[in-house]
Amino acid sequence: MSTTQGHHARHRLDEAIHAPVRLSLVAALAQVDEAEFAHVRDTIEVTDSTLSKQAAQLEVVGYVRIRKGHVGKRPRTWLSLTPTGREALARHLDALRLIAEGPSS
Repeated sequence: MSTTQGHHARHRLDEAIHAPVRLSLVAALAQVDEAEFAHVRDTIEVTDSTLSKQAAQLEVVGYVRIRKGHVGKRPRTWLSLTPTGREALARHLDALRLIAEGPSS
């Protein structure tokens, strides 16, 4: 009998959002409909380049939407969590809770 059956809650963790910065990003976006790039950067305490890279990775998997525009003549970027991203975060947090609670008797 194999010891790796895939029943442990860790198998339900979402690798796309498990990294600390990406988890911080999706958690911050889950609180709002949309947020300006600089606000998210300051909230999760990362650099512009780090946030840009991590947001782009989450956009590729369909969890984050990146919208570019202008306020007056100044370019701006807004980030939002997609419905798919919200569902992924909920599943990921459920798996973390199950791991933290430990095996049921």
